[in-house]
Amino acid sequence: MRVFPVYAPKLIVKHARIFLTGVIWVKDLGRLEFEKGRFLLPRKSLPKVKQAILELNELIEAQHHQTKAV
Repeated sequence: MRVFPVYAPKLIVKHARIFLTGVIWVKDLGRLEFEKGRFLLPRKSLPKVKQAILELNELIEAQHHQTKAV
């Protein structure tokens, strides 16, 4: 489990893309799971956690499309 003391989306996405499956903990968001390089949305979550997960998955998709284009 990797601990991020601040919400740094680019670093979090980089970690998820390298390890593909795992768990991270982000201060003020809590525990976030990712599988196959994408973050999983918990059944019950706070709105700010849901928004962060959607943002992280969008960043992952954007980076995926950038690497395909090159």
